[in-house]
Amino acid sequence: MAYPIPVLADLLTVGVGIGGVVVGVVLWMLLARTLGAQTLSEARKEASRLVENAKAEAATLKKQLELDVRDELTSRREAFERELNAERAEMKEAEQRLNKREDNLDRKLDTLTTKERYLDDLDNQVKKREAVVAEREEELERLIAERKEADERHYQEQKQTLMRLSNLSEDEARRECLRQIEGEVQHEAAQIIQRNLQLAEEESREKAMRITLQAIQRYASEHTTDGTVSAIAIPSDDMKGRVIGREGRNIRAFEKATGVDVIVDDTPGVVVVSCFDPIRRAIASETLQKLIDDGRIHPTRIEEVVEQITKEMQQRVIKHGKDASVEANIQSLPAKVSEMMGRLYYRTSYGQNILRHSMEVAYLCQVIADELGLDGALARRCGFLHDIGKAMDHEAEGGHPAIGMEFCKKFGEREEVLNAIGGHHNDIPATSPYTAIVMAADAISGARPGARRETLERYIKRLEELESIATSQKGVQQAFAIQAGREVRVIVDPDHVDDKNCLVIARNIAKRVSEEMTFPGEIKVTVLREMRTVEFAK
Repeated sequence: MAYPIPVLADLLTVGVGIGGVVVGVVLWMLLARTLGAQTLSEARKEASRLVENAKAEAATLKKQLELDVRDELTSRREAFERELNAERAEMKEAEQRLNKREDNLDRKLDTLTTKERYLDDLDNQVKKREAVVAEREEELERLIAERKEADERHYQEQKQTLMRLSNLSEDEARRECLRQIEGEVQHEAAQIIQRNLQLAEEESREKAMRITLQAIQRYASEHTTDGTVSAIAIPSDDMKGRVIGREGRNIRAFEKATGVDVIVDDTPGVVVVSCFDPIRRAIASETLQKLIDDGRIHPTRIEEVVEQITKEMQQRVIKHGKDASVEANIQSLPAKVSEMMGRLYYRTSYGQNILRHSMEVAYLCQVIADELGLDGALARRCGFLHDIGKAMDHEAEGGHPAIGMEFCKKFGEREEVLNAIGGHHNDIPATSPYTAIVMAADAISGARPGARRETLERYIKRLEELESIATSQKGVQQAFAIQAGREVRVIVDPDHVDDKNCLVIARNIAKRVSEEMTFPGEIKVTVLREMRTVEFAK
């Protein structure tokens, strides 16, 4: 019999209250048994419920695991199929490539087989041709040997026949044949030389004209340059008297201090300063101009102004030389050489300023050298220094080429530069192409329109000398200088001069003109031979 827990508790309390320990123990045992039976029943129910819940959860988990396994299996199967398909595709592509290579190899093999057959055929043909050629060579050698023997026999027969007919010995016949052959060869050689000379002249003239025109066109320079001042304007006759001074003491002091000659004549408003040294003439001109502007003219003042102008002129000369070397792009020019180049600023030739002329020649030399594939910087240096001797030709004996060459040799200039300075007027033989370039550029600079001025008397004298050289040649009837002396036309006697001798006459005249005359640019020599035949019908 099972009692509720509250009842059991009440009984336990009563039993305790009655008091007996035994009763309490009995009651406690009875209570424990009752509680154990009830707990066991509830535990069993709870265990059954837990088992059922566990089974339900196990079933659910099993189903979930089965679903997960199935999904995993499906995904792995799909991945495997994808990989398998990819590998199958790669295998298929590799198989296609292999098939393609196999087809290419088959075709190459067929081509090689065809080429081998073709080469074999060619080899057979070459062997056959070699055999045929060998047979023909043997036959040709035999024929040549037979021909030589026949020619030798024929030569001996002709030799004996000629000697018998001409009554000449073998040496005499040989000399006669050589003489005839020499005449024919000389005639042919003259024709070949004339033809080659004409071709060379045409080609060289065309190339030289192209280079010259290009050099002139690329250099833009003024057509005229300033000359050295030698006439001083005097504002009045009273100032002219002050320049002369009392009993001429001012003019004597001026001439002594400057080293020039002062010419005072009846010409109104002008005093002329004359001196062979262009530097001293420039110093004197500036000094006189400054004295006239100042108005104070006496010996002490003259000496002060001359000393001041001389110092200024020295600095000005150095500046002109440096400016010119910078403008012409000349590197490492010694100070003394630069100073001498500055002196050329006050030197003229036929009205052309020598320093500007040197700079122009330097530029033309560079252009021509660049066109010919030479060193343009070296050619520019040669052209710039070619007339440096004119800065000191009044201080030393000799021509300005030799003076300039000796001066530059002291400062270690290169051999090409020295030869160009000393040989640009043919004073010494040219040892480098730069000398010829300087000669051409010098002629171009001096010959261009407006560069230089000549007096009428010198101009007429040059034309007469040109005609005289032409008429001195044997066979020349007349000679005329035309185109302002740039060309001379020569008329020869057609009865005594043939066409080939015309070439010789032209070359002789040109050579004598180059050696004996001094002229800018070049002179053309034209030889004319005209044959006229007149007959009358009656």
